[in-house]
Amino acid sequence: MANIKEVAHHAGVSVASVSRVMAGHTGVSEATRQRVLTAVKALDYRPDLAARRLRSRRTDTIGLIVSDIRNPFFTEVSRAVEDVAYQQQWRVILCNADENPDKEAAYLDLMRDENVSGVILSPTLARLAGFHPADYPFPVVLIDRCERDTTADAVVLDNVNAAYRLAVHLIENGYRRIGCLYGAVSATGHQRQEGYAAAMAAHGLKPQAIAVQATIDQARTAAVNLLQQEPRPEALLASSGLILLGTTEALRETQLRFPEDVALAGFDDLPWTRLVEPAITVIAQPTDDLGRAAIHLLQQRIAQPDQAVRRVVLRGELQVRGSSARRSPIRTGHLLTTA
Repeated sequence: MANIKEVAHHAGVSVASVSRVMAGHTGVSEATRQRVLTAVKALDYRPDLAARRLRSRRTDTIGLIVSDIRNPFFTEVSRAVEDVAYQQQWRVILCNADENPDKEAAYLDLMRDENVSGVILSPTLARLAGFHPADYPFPVVLIDRCERDTTADAVVLDNVNAAYRLAVHLIENGYRRIGCLYGAVSATGHQRQEGYAAAMAAHGLKPQAIAVQATIDQARTAAVNLLQQEPRPEALLASSGLILLGTTEALRETQLRFPEDVALAGFDDLPWTRLVEPAITVIAQPTDDLGRAAIHLLQQRIAQPDQAVRRVVLRGELQVRGSSARRSPIRTGHLLTTA
């Protein structure tokens, strides 16, 4: 394999010029850059990335640590981050923390060892408690999860408002006993439960919220238990795509139809939510915008370490579908009611 001296000789330039071109530095003429790139291609040259890390504190690598890669939301966000990174010739180290604080800590240590330029992190609740960017040797941008008082760059959905609007939609369609299943171990789940509870209180209704592990199996079990209670909920609201899927399976398992028996609404506009009959009402999250905003915010922080902390808050879109259709009136004698 060719080395950098052979590339310089082939291109008729100095080793320093080759190094500057490979590092993407400005101040190199276009003619020189083209000669170097032609030599690199002809000799099939591959730079020694490990050596570059030793020579410089800055790399072209960023870390992306997500809470659960099985969650389609994080899959879509990761794709958006990777798309931008690829276009700008950055590398991404993707890690899955599985909502495990110990695993999360191990991956943050890995990022330190790899000398990454920065990290995009979807933190656990334990990590968020007392989070301070200065505790890390690299810039950190939080994605999807952030508390109100967290002083760190972040890109999030307006979770409280989104859940409030979703609950109000159910209330306005005639549902009163509305159960909420929300993620127990994420700030996002707690914020969405907060929005749901605020909507119920604003309409004089009693909330019935259950914290669950954000997995399909756990959500299905919790939803089945809730549906077997008397009086049965008239509607269910799920705080994430995985919880929504588990809740949908619970309705099938208990042979209840939506919206005839129990209305259904939740988060994440995943393909399956449009394929079931009737399709499911959801808050569609702007996953592409979330991912792209996070990597741009990280790049700005890398370039300007002392800039003011920024928080990008995006709005979810309410997609109204048949699963939450207006509650059918119930006839009582000669009276028409919506009991």
